[in-house]
Amino acid sequence: MEKPSKSAGNLKDLINAAISDLEVTPQEYQQIMDYAQADGHLDKEELALLAQFHSMINNGTLKRVRG
Repeated sequence: MEKPSKSAGNLKDLINAAISDLEVTPQEYQQIMDYAQADGHLDKEELALLAQFHSMINNGTLKRVRG
């Protein structure tokens, strides 16, 4: 079993911080997207985190707000 990458752990922390109030500002959203793409490679853990993040936005769990 593969250990999750360090960048996936950091991405998870970044997402958790952004969603702590159930709102995501444009700056938080952009920071998450930029961090995910920073190393030029999305591993399976990062893809799963981003999919869950977008699902929470799409189903209304998270609200995108103005910054």
